[in-house]
Amino acid sequence: MKKLLLSLSSALLVGLSSQAATGSGLPSIIDYKSSHHPTVAEHGMVVTRQYLASRVGRDILQKGGNAVDATIASGFALAVVLPVAGNIGGGGFMLVHDAESGETIAIDYREKAPAKAHKDMYLDAEGNVDRQKARFSYMSVGVPGTVAGFELAHKKYGKLPWKDLVEPAIRLAEDGFIMNWDLATKLDTRRTHLSQSEATKKVFYKEDGSTYKLGDKFVQQDLAWSLKQIQKHGAKAFYQGEVGEKLIAAMKKHGGIISQQDLKAYQPSVRKVVRGSYRGHDIVAMPLPSSGGVHIIQMLNILEHFPLAELGSNTAKTIHLMAESMKYAYADRSKHLGDSDFYDAPVAWLTSKKYGSNIAKSISLDKVTASTDIQPGIPAAPESPETTQISVVDKWGNAVSNTYTLNYSFGTGLVAEGTGILLNNEMDDFSAKPGTPNGYGLIGGEANTIEPNKRPLSSMTPVMVFKDGKLKLLTGSPGGSRIITAVLQIVSNVIDHDMNIASATHTPRFHHQWLPDVLFVEPELNQDTVDLLQNMGYKVKRSGTIGATQSIQIEDYIYGSADPRRPNAEAAGY
Repeated sequence: MKKLLLSLSSALLVGLSSQAATGSGLPSIIDYKSSHHPTVAEHGMVVTRQYLASRVGRDILQKGGNAVDATIASGFALAVVLPVAGNIGGGGFMLVHDAESGETIAIDYREKAPAKAHKDMYLDAEGNVDRQKARFSYMSVGVPGTVAGFELAHKKYGKLPWKDLVEPAIRLAEDGFIMNWDLATKLDTRRTHLSQSEATKKVFYKEDGSTYKLGDKFVQQDLAWSLKQIQKHGAKAFYQGEVGEKLIAAMKKHGGIISQQDLKAYQPSVRKVVRGSYRGHDIVAMPLPSSGGVHIIQMLNILEHFPLAELGSNTAKTIHLMAESMKYAYADRSKHLGDSDFYDAPVAWLTSKKYGSNIAKSISLDKVTASTDIQPGIPAAPESPETTQISVVDKWGNAVSNTYTLNYSFGTGLVAEGTGILLNNEMDDFSAKPGTPNGYGLIGGEANTIEPNKRPLSSMTPVMVFKDGKLKLLTGSPGGSRIITAVLQIVSNVIDHDMNIASATHTPRFHHQWLPDVLFVEPELNQDTVDLLQNMGYKVKRSGTIGATQSIQIEDYIYGSADPRRPNAEAAGY
C-alpha cells in the first residue's frame, strides 16, 4: 500500500464538520476530487457505531496509518467502548481493498467449533435443543478469531507498529471513559444476563452492585491488562500466552470444551472474494462462511430484471419485488450454505445470472408467493442481534469493510475471569438440529451442522461496490438475520435510486427471511404502503429498527454516513 501523490483541486470541504454530529446519521464529507487520477485526496474517513472508536481510527489515519491500521485500532477500541458487539472474544470478516494493486481480498477470522464439538452436543434426552446450553453457557463459545484476524491483516497490510494500534484501547480501558446513555441503559436492562457470573458482574457493575449511570467514568482494568499482553506479545498472548491461559482456566472451571490446543491451532484464512455485477457496477463481497455475500449477489441478479428506479424507492411494488427475492435467497440459505472448508456449497450456481433470471421469471409484479410455495432451489449437476461494522477509506485509496461480532448482545454474557473479555456464543449459529430455528429464526440444514474445527454460517455481509474499476461504496451492518437485507437496501438505494449515502441510510427498511412468512417493516414506513402490501397478501409486522449500517460513498468527495438507528455512531474524517 504505497503512498500515491495527488495535487488537490480544491481545499478541504466539511459537510457538518470533519466529524459528523454524534448519532445524527448525517454524512461527514471530505474532499476527494482527483481530476482524472484513480487516487484520493490527502484525507480519510472512519465510520463506526461508537464515536470514540471512530476518532481512534481517524487519529491513526492522521498519524500516517492506512485503512487496515485504522480498522484494527478502531476494532480494539470498540472492544472497550461497545461491549455489546465490539470484541476480542469473538470473530468476523474483513474485506481489504489495496489501491496500489487493485486487489480486494477477504480475511475470514470467524470463530471455529472446538475439537470436542459434535452435532448432537446441544440436544437433550428427548432430542430437543437445549437453548440455554447452546446460547448462554461456556459450551456455546466458539474459538475466538478476532485477535488472530487483526494480526494477519496487520502483517499483510499494516503500516504503523502494532503497539501503536492497541495503545488507544488500553488508554480507554485503563483510564476509563464517560458512560453514555446507550451503554448505561443496556447495562441496566441486561442486568440479569450480565449477572449470571461473578466475573461479568465485577466488570460491568460497581463494587456495591449498583449500575453505572450516565456521566460516570467506566474503567476496565482486567481488559486493560489483556490488551497490554496483546500489545506486547501480539496474537500469541491470546492463543498461547497468559490471556489464553486464563480463558482455558475459565473453560475448565465452568464446563466449557475449548482447549489449549484449540487456541493454539486457530488460524484465520485469506479467501477469494465473491463477485457479481448489478446495473454496470461490480459487487465484491465476503465468501463463505458468510452467507451474506452469496445472497447479496443472488438477490441483485434477481432484481436486475425489474425496473426498480421507475417503480420508486419504498413503493409497494418495489418492496414486493425485493421481499420476493429475499424469500428465495433465505430458502436457499437453509439448505445450500455452510463452511466451504467442510461442504462443497454450490456458490457458482447460486450467484449465476442464469439462476437469478430463472427466479425472476417466477415472480409476479402483483402476486405474493407464499413461503410454503418456495423451496430451496436444486442445482444442476455438480458444478447480533448484535454485530458491528467498521468502514474505512485512507488517503491512498485503500479501504476496509469489516464486520465482527460476539453474536448476541454481550455474547454469552460471560467473562473469562481476570481478562475482562466477553465470550461469544457463536456456536448457536450452527444448526444444532437441522430444521430447528436458531436465535434469529433462521433455519439451517446438514451443510451447517456442528463439526470439530468448522466455522458456523454467518449473516455478516461486508460489501464493496466498484464502478469502472473505482471504489464507490463500502458498507456493512449488524442485525443478525437482518444484516443481509439491510445491506441489500443500501446498495439498491444508491444504485437504483441514485441516493447519497445519508439518504440511503435514513430510508425506512424492511425484511423478509422466508420463514416465518412475515414482512417486517420499520415504524417509519408509511401506512398507505403497508395497506397496499397487506392487500397484496403480505402479513406485515411493524418491527424495531433494522440494522445499523456504517457506510462510505466515494464520488468527488468522501461521504461517511453513520446510521442514526443506534446511538453514538459517528463518521470521523480529516
